[in-house]
Amino acid sequence: MPERTVLIVDDAETNIDILVDILADDYDVAVAMDGESALEIAFEDLPDLILLDIMMPGIDGYEVCRRLKDNPATTGIPIMFLSALTQEAEKQKGLELGAVDFINKPFAAAEIQAKVIGYLSA
Repeated sequence: MPERTVLIVDDAETNIDILVDILADDYDVAVAMDGESALEIAFEDLPDLILLDIMMPGIDGYEVCRRLKDNPATTGIPIMFLSALTQEAEKQKGLELGAVDFINKPFAAAEIQAKVIGYLSA
């Protein structure tokens, strides 16, 4: 079975490093540090799952999610928001845009691993 691909989108290198450490042993990991790059990678390589920050320079995670869900080629890719935003309204907005999950930063490695496994085996 081919290796599953997870696209990590975050403008903070520290968060990317942590997520790569958590996931790279089990998945092919792609990385983008802004929304524009994330869209390019997603449309070209069609990852199996996207971990998406919300607050980024340029287009934010909400807009990235909206564009991915509006495109027939990427609409089925599960998106998990990872964000320091903790208000219920922000979570609701992310889920209404089509995300499957919303995890608050700082996150626990075990939670990320379990949720990634769950979404990739669904």
